[in-house]
Amino acid sequence: MRIVLFGTGNLATRLGIALRAQNAEIVQVFGRSKEAGLLLSGMLGCAFTSLKSEIRLDADLFILAISEGAIIEILAEVPIANQLVVHTSGSLDIGLLSAFSRNYGAFYPLQTFSKQKPVDFSTVPICIEANSQENLAKLEMLAKTISGKVFHVNSEKRRQLHLAAVFVCNFVNHLYTIGEELLSEQHLDFDLLKSLIRETADKVIQFPPHLVQTGPAVRGVQHILDQHEKMLESHPEWQKLYNLLSTDIHHSHNT
Repeated sequence: MRIVLFGTGNLATRLGIALRAQNAEIVQVFGRSKEAGLLLSGMLGCAFTSLKSEIRLDADLFILAISEGAIIEILAEVPIANQLVVHTSGSLDIGLLSAFSRNYGAFYPLQTFSKQKPVDFSTVPICIEANSQENLAKLEMLAKTISGKVFHVNSEKRRQLHLAAVFVCNFVNHLYTIGEELLSEQHLDFDLLKSLIRETADKVIQFPPHLVQTGPAVRGVQHILDQHEKMLESHPEWQKLYNLLSTDIHHSHNT
């Protein structure tokens, strides 16, 4: 299966490397950044282009590891016609691609990616969907070359999955950032929290999250909640967030 990979960002880089490691035939990388594109194509041993007119149309699969806003803009100028094209988005319906090819689907790795940090793709859930059983079988075969966790997930369920992922990844990481800034105000190192972060993550792997919730909000220790809110007076947005989360936690565990 000859693959053209659209994108040079975090996901495109990690997915391309994982596929190449399993001897996938990536024939071209397309991207807007020449520097990033040449670096990635060099790692994958294939050609690079930043010109839509030079995208290879003899590929069997086009993987769109690009921003959701760029998909229509780029595909409108690439006459794919009948080849299989997939996006890697958690929130887009596969029907979006029907205007550009008769064969389309989704190939969604559920993970956070960074160019700098290698990832073990064998443990990454890959959610696939396609407009036909034949195309679904092709995507499943490809997904299973890099992951032991392949799931058939339709667009509606994938959107819900993506929403849940935003809560447990993006929002949690933002809370880490707030924690780091609160510590820095007292010249304390973020490393002090890392053991706690690891233990919390380990517990939700082993048990349902609601069973391992701790803290003053669960116990209803009002004087500590009041103290924390007062300490956040210089950060009113964080104070609102603290109050909102504490109220929701208390309500969830006491109703």
